[in-house]
Amino acid sequence: MALEANYCRVRLDADPGATLLCTRRSRLAHGGQQVCVGDWVQVDGIDWGQSRGAVAAIEPRRSLLRRPPLANADRVVVMVALARPAPEADALSRFLLAAEATGLEVLVLLSKGDLVPPEGLALWQERLQGWGYGALGLSHHDPSSIAAVAERLGQGVSVLCGPSGVGKSSLLNALIPGLALRTAAVSGRLERGRHTTRHVELHDLGAAALLADTPGFNRPELPSDPHHWPLLFPEIRRQLQAGATCRFRDCRHDNEPGCAIERGWDRYGQYRDGLAVLSPPGPDRGGSGRR
Repeated sequence: MALEANYCRVRLDADPGATLLCTRRSRLAHGGQQVCVGDWVQVDGIDWGQSRGAVAAIEPRRSLLRRPPLANADRVVVMVALARPAPEADALSRFLLAAEATGLEVLVLLSKGDLVPPEGLALWQERLQGWGYGALGLSHHDPSSIAAVAERLGQGVSVLCGPSGVGKSSLLNALIPGLALRTAAVSGRLERGRHTTRHVELHDLGAAALLADTPGFNRPELPSDPHHWPLLFPEIRRQLQAGATCRFRDCRHDNEPGCAIERGWDRYGQYRDGLAVLSPPGPDRGGSGRR
């Protein structure tokens, strides 16, 4: 389903090639229900001759993203360019933290691999492996890299996000021949992309896969719940899953007595800085008598 102004374009389950332009029943709004791209909906009042109808009900969702607004996604694909614009570790990490907060599978794509030497791609893949992500390199001059991405996205609903100008629309054009989405060059002075995607839209990747293109944004919002903050870092999750046990159950993993988390990982400084912003220590934090 796609949203167009005050209308919904609904694709029929029984005939995926057919769509209906639908209004939304007022009782949905009165009940506080918002229709999102990706929703499974019930349609009534169908005028087959005009290909029109009305969304009467929304089926239960298995997931819901607020930004971008998308229902029933299975994975978040974070895309960053290796050049033009050059990757920034803190900015990429912010996207990954926002992606982790969704609770969905996270996949990292490193685009524009043809603009850097092979060792440039290898260095970023090694660094991201330390963060907990197996990143795929992407070059539009290498058809095998496009095929590898298509294989990873071959099941379920994926949502594509990342800064403007990293090549999201170009990737969609490569994955779906004939789509011809509009793309734009990166500004030479600022090395920033110009927004070419204006709304969320689902595209077919095959019989069992959909990919949502989303408007680019350069600084995603960080999660606000300090209690969930540690679990957004695979580096911490791996240590806890391997049996690391802290002295206190509410340990923040920030120089506290009996903390079992090793602190020598690449993003520990960003973790600690974010924790300080989300949950400033009170006068009794860090005392050895906490239970």
